[in-house]
Amino acid sequence: MTDATKLPRALRPFASGQYRLLVVALAASLLSAGAWIVAAAWQVIELGGSPVDLSIVAVGASLGLVLAVLVGGVVADRVPQRRILLVVEVARAVVFTVAGVLAVSGVIEVWQLAVLSFVLGVADGFFYPAYSAWLPALLPADQLLAANGVEGVLRPVAQNAAGPAVASALIAVQAPWLAFLTVAVLQLVAIVGLAIMRTTAVRRELDDVDAHPLRQMFTDFRDGFGYLLRTRWLFATLAFSILLVLVVIGPIEVLIPFAVRDQAGGGAGEFALVLASFGIGGAVGSLLVASFPLPRRYLTLMIIAWGFGCIPLALIGVTPWLWVMVVATFIVGFLFDGASVVWGTLLQRRVPPAMLGRVSSLDFFVSLALMPISMAVAGPLGEWLGLAPAFLIAGLVPPLLAVITLAAARLGQDELAHPLDGHPDETAVTGAEAAAGFAAPVDEPHHRHEADRRADPDLEPG
Repeated sequence: MTDATKLPRALRPFASGQYRLLVVALAASLLSAGAWIVAAAWQVIELGGSPVDLSIVAVGASLGLVLAVLVGGVVADRVPQRRILLVVEVARAVVFTVAGVLAVSGVIEVWQLAVLSFVLGVADGFFYPAYSAWLPALLPADQLLAANGVEGVLRPVAQNAAGPAVASALIAVQAPWLAFLTVAVLQLVAIVGLAIMRTTAVRRELDDVDAHPLRQMFTDFRDGFGYLLRTRWLFATLAFSILLVLVVIGPIEVLIPFAVRDQAGGGAGEFALVLASFGIGGAVGSLLVASFPLPRRYLTLMIIAWGFGCIPLALIGVTPWLWVMVVATFIVGFLFDGASVVWGTLLQRRVPPAMLGRVSSLDFFVSLALMPISMAVAGPLGEWLGLAPAFLIAGLVPPLLAVITLAAARLGQDELAHPLDGHPDETAVTGAEAAAGFAAPVDEPHHRHEADRRADPDLEPG
């Protein structure tokens, strides 16, 4: 194994061979996901679809994610996460293959794309909690920020830049069906990478109780949701996120392709360029955050970056210039993904290991619960009000929400009482401990210093 201390901070996770395999699998999976976004969007447009039709396809994916993610969190705290990810990648390969066969046969329709998107959303609902819960079992706590930074680089580069670029090139050569079949083949890389990795033990002591599986699942839901409600920093951030998603995601996912086409006269290549700019900005922001210790004011900076990072979206609805859209999405991606690296690390550092799968799933569920509504409303809103007002709302409402969240939840006091910029906290579990079979009981209190408790009377055991 490579000595991690000899590597730059952002690259230290690569000292682990298991992590390197995980990154290869993740990169292939994200590349295919990014290609799907462009291929599906242009398949809808080639079918003569409208923003409402594209909303239907987008709603399928978000609805599948929202419906599956809570179950995915429970499963991630009970089943070895490698097995979950392997099943997910196989399912994604099947979906891409079916889409390609339907498209090349000339029988594909919008409703079929919506159903396939729904299946992909369900797969994502199992992927995210399993990945989040598995990462701390593979790496020591002081490398989690860097690992989340690597994901923060891969996600925009592969999903928002390389994937769309590959899809647009294949569409230009032939048609969307070629992109669908190509990403189906790419999924084999993810499947093989996960297949040769080692399975790690679930970091939880499962009670040997002869209860019905549905009752056990309900108990897990209750425990995870109870932890969310009594943990102020977590509840406040997710309350902010759910409103942010309602305002922002629909315009980004549904209306940008039409802004590129109608205002800048662009096609699939220009749309891919705008997505690539978002991805490159996210990669730069993630790499920058991963190269430094966790900031002292991690909650404040994270909420400000998410809220005020939306302001450039207001320009997209009014500009006829493609380069302005490219710059705007770069800035949004830079601030969004940089803050997301902090958030992912925050969950892995402050949430008890036995709860991490469920809390990660609640994170996605609560913050994305209104995504289907945002997707469904964006298309009709864009046609009724026009693109300019829709993007103006998306750009100016989030900063107001950020200021209200910081003030109402007193997040500044919480982050001062719980510094994470020094040594890893006592609740963190290293990859070596996980490999040795360590697991924290679900009802074990989340240890904190007594000084922290006195500084924040709202804290309760996790």
